[in-house]
Amino acid sequence: MIERKQKKAPRNHTLHLSAEDIAIFKPQLITLNDLKSSADIDNTTINADLYKVLDYLPDEFADLIIVDPPYNLTKDYNGLKFKAMHSDDYDTYLESWFSKVCRKLKPTGSLYLCGDFKCSSALQRVMEKELTILNRITWQREKGRGALKNWKNCMEDIWFGVKNPKQYYFNARNVMMRRQVNAPYKSDGRPKDWEKTKNGNFRNTYPSNFWDDISVPFWSMKENTPHPTQKPEKLYAKLILASSQKGDMVFDPFLGSGTSSVVAQKLGRRYCGVEINQEYALLAEKRLKIAKENPSIQGYENGVFWERNTKPLPID
Repeated sequence: MIERKQKKAPRNHTLHLSAEDIAIFKPQLITLNDLKSSADIDNTTINADLYKVLDYLPDEFADLIIVDPPYNLTKDYNGLKFKAMHSDDYDTYLESWFSKVCRKLKPTGSLYLCGDFKCSSALQRVMEKELTILNRITWQREKGRGALKNWKNCMEDIWFGVKNPKQYYFNARNVMMRRQVNAPYKSDGRPKDWEKTKNGNFRNTYPSNFWDDISVPFWSMKENTPHPTQKPEKLYAKLILASSQKGDMVFDPFLGSGTSSVVAQKLGRRYCGVEINQEYALLAEKRLKIAKENPSIQGYENGVFWERNTKPLPID
């Protein structure tokens, strides 16, 4: 992922690392030895093996945990290969770290666990042993080629769980969807549940557990990196806005190229992420620097989320 001397297409914004980037960002990474010396974990990227890190992170320090582990698929993560396994073995893999991750969650905290159809049932099983499951979000991952002998796979799940179902933070008004109204209904001659603007008719709707407004990062988007399973900033923005408040700590034990930390920073939260691959960890630090200069999130503007492939317009 180190940038090569080759010409990219003008609209290709995929982020890469230069030798200068490595020199700048490598000293900013937190190592296992730093943690053993009681390093501050606020707003940090920890470059280490999760199994070795967990014992050195304080219990109940996170208000929100977002977990995007390797799915039960054979995948190459920049030289670190994860191999698909029997479903029983994948359950064992999840159990080897999930309970320890849950210990890092505050008693009033929330946790989101990402997966696809092949591993979703395993995620449910491991989560219900530790937390109370409140919902399963399904989002449309509209990317990739079709399958000739099967239905195209374009859905992923996010399991939502809490430690205490009677005391946790959730604010649905922070994640309203702004949808265009093509057949406006009126009551007594006035708009009913919608508003008329100079840019069209719109309605702000409460979010459901099916999200069809997400665009997966691709080469023309400035948030795109070479990470093979990068999550969209807009996706994580919904989780962070709904289940945390400004100043809260967002923890990601499988940070990848840094989406959760970047979005947390953009939205005024603190962050801590663990990533074993150094190049991905360095990409996260580079993205965090860029985010300080440009805190915008594609598809989220004026306090609402806009439908996919629509341009946010001023709200009258």
